[in-house]
Amino acid sequence: MATQTLEATLGPIRQTYAGTDSFPPIARSYTQVSEVVRETGLLARTPIFYAIVGAVLLLGLAGCVAGFVLLGPSWFQLLIAGALGILLTQVSFLAHESAHKQILTTGPANDRVGRFLAAGIVGISYSWWNSKHSRHHANPNQVGRDPDIEVDTIRFLEADAAKVSGPMAFITRKQGWLFFPLLTLEGLNLHYLGLKHLFSRGEIKGRWVELSMIAARFAVLLTPIFFFLPLGMAFAFLGVQLAVFGVYMGASFAPNHKGMPIIAPGAKLDFFSKQVRTSRNIRGGWWATWLMGGLNYQVEHHLFPSMPRPHLSKAREIVMDQCRALGVPYTETSLIESYGIVIAYLNRVGLAARDPFDCHLVARFRPS
Repeated sequence: MATQTLEATLGPIRQTYAGTDSFPPIARSYTQVSEVVRETGLLARTPIFYAIVGAVLLLGLAGCVAGFVLLGPSWFQLLIAGALGILLTQVSFLAHESAHKQILTTGPANDRVGRFLAAGIVGISYSWWNSKHSRHHANPNQVGRDPDIEVDTIRFLEADAAKVSGPMAFITRKQGWLFFPLLTLEGLNLHYLGLKHLFSRGEIKGRWVELSMIAARFAVLLTPIFFFLPLGMAFAFLGVQLAVFGVYMGASFAPNHKGMPIIAPGAKLDFFSKQVRTSRNIRGGWWATWLMGGLNYQVEHHLFPSMPRPHLSKAREIVMDQCRALGVPYTETSLIESYGIVIAYLNRVGLAARDPFDCHLVARFRPS
């Protein structure tokens, strides 16, 4: 078992991109491991498991409602807001699994469940998430193809960071340290991006269904908050809920690929190498699986996106054996170590941002 280090991702001075020469294709590697997984029955659905998870989350949401009613106009409501943010993240994990066809046996049934959970419960666009996430799975960490490393407030590529100037450059240069504070705004960002997608031009499957669900969801959530709580407390409640949701979501998805090799735009890699070398697992067993909704087994999830959450740990042993046989690095770290890698990686990328106080003439003629 190998642990990926930051130096394996970045060159000594400039960010380097892995390509076909770096990771030569391994013939039939995925076919072999997928045959073992299929014969072991690890792709079979687990309806009882997901029914239990759904029931637990439903009880949790009911508990939040009961707590909200019993507490009344009290600042202890912020505890309910935090709990709601955690539960909505857990519901998002289920929507993610439904989008990957992990829960039910047919695609349309999974889409209906996923759309209800994402739009009707969490309040984000299922069609936007599904489109973006599918592109990520097809080409993880590949420049120009993976939407998860495209320009946002955070820059994931030195080439993008180098283009930043002015006040934004300060944020970019410190983006590793600012990563978790910025995640407090990610919940609001996810709602915004989903609505932006749904109001955009072009054909969008289920556009009006999702918009109706999102509108109904916000009406059900916001009406009691602003009706029963003082205005300042109501905004505080909403702010805490969105902040907890954003941090929990970001902290669950960030360890998976950030700081792993970046694939060159034109690289042609075999499926097994591409998915394993760009993904990172998180140690911790059952508690990490519950905490991260199965995202702790990111390598196996990328190799077998439709595999139900309870089977990922068993698939891990099979994939590790294949990696040992082929000499392919299998990356697994602790959760804390993964955050350290992510912060260091983002800080290093951010150093490429231009200092807003630098004279461009000095920068131009400064020896490299």
